[in-house]
Amino acid sequence: MRFFTQRRHFRDLNEQEILALAISSEEDDARIYRSYAQMLRVDFPDTAQIFDDMACEEDDHRKRLIELHRRRFGDVIPLIRREHVAGYYARRPVWLIENLGLERIRAEAEAMERDAEHFYLAAAQRSQDADTRKLLGDLAAAEAGHQYTAGKLEQEHLDDDARETETRAAHRQFVLTWVQPGLAGLMDGSVSTLAPIFAAAFATQNTWETFLVGLAASIGAGISMGFTEAASDDGELSGRGSPLKRGIASGVMTTVGGLGHALPYLIPDFWTATITAIIVVFFELWAIAWIQNKYMETPFFRAALQVVLGGALVLAAGVLIGSG
Repeated sequence: MRFFTQRRHFRDLNEQEILALAISSEEDDARIYRSYAQMLRVDFPDTAQIFDDMACEEDDHRKRLIELHRRRFGDVIPLIRREHVAGYYARRPVWLIENLGLERIRAEAEAMERDAEHFYLAAAQRSQDADTRKLLGDLAAAEAGHQYTAGKLEQEHLDDDARETETRAAHRQFVLTWVQPGLAGLMDGSVSTLAPIFAAAFATQNTWETFLVGLAASIGAGISMGFTEAASDDGELSGRGSPLKRGIASGVMTTVGGLGHALPYLIPDFWTATITAIIVVFFELWAIAWIQNKYMETPFFRAALQVVLGGALVLAAGVLIGSG
C-alpha cells in the first residue's frame, strides 16, 4: 500500500493551474459528449442532438476560460489534467459504457455535470479575482443546467418512470462514501490474509498461534487500508465524501474480512477449526461477488470468477506453503 502520491491536491493549486485544469476538463467532456451523440444518433436522434448541443456548450466554456487565462496569465497554458490532481473526478472510458444503453449513458452524463458543477463551485471559492470568480460561478450554474437536461433524458426516451434526482444523488453518495471503500477493504481483508493464516495453520497445527497470526494480519491490514483510503482522496473534488468515513469503512471491513476466517481458530481442534474457516471463506468470497454485482454493476459471473477463483488460488498457496 502507498500512503503518498505524487499528484497535487486541489487546495495546493494556484489560480492559473485551476484555470488550466478547467480548460482541459471542458475539452475532454466535449469529446465524451460527441462520442455519446455518435453512438446514439441512429436509435435516439433527439438525444444525440442534445449531446451535440451540450458538447458545443462545453466548447464555449473552454473558449471563455482560455480568454480569461490569456487576459490574466498570457498565452501559455500549463499542462495539467485530471489525473494530475488527487481526488479529482475521473471519467469512465467511453468503450466501457457504449453497449450498456441509453439509461447508463444518461446516468454517466448526469454524473459528469454534477462533478463539473461541484468543481466550479469549489474553484470559485478559491479565486480572489472578481472576473475569475464570476466566470467560474456562471459555469457552475451552466453545468447545473446541463445536469437537469441529462437527468431528463431517461424520462423523455425510456419507458421507465423517472427517478427522483435526490434519490439518485443520495444512493450515489452512499455507494461512493461507504460501499466502494468498504468493498475494497472487504476484498483486501478476505483475500490478502488467506495465505498467511492458512500457511500458519498448516505449518504449526496450532489453532491458538494461527488465531494470533490471523488477528495480527487482519488488524494490520485494516489500519493500512484505512489510512491509505483516507489519505488518497480528501473528497474535496471527487465528491466521495468525508475521508474519515471512507477510511473507517475501508479499515473496518478489511479487519472484518480477515477476522472472518481467523476466528474459527479459537476452536481447539485443528481440523474442525480449519474446515470451519474454509466454509467461512467460501461465504465471504460469494458475498463479495454479490456486493460487486448489486452496487458496482459488475456482471455476477465476472465478479464470481475474479473473486472466488482468486481467493481459492491464494488459499491454496497458503496451504501449500504451510505444508511444505
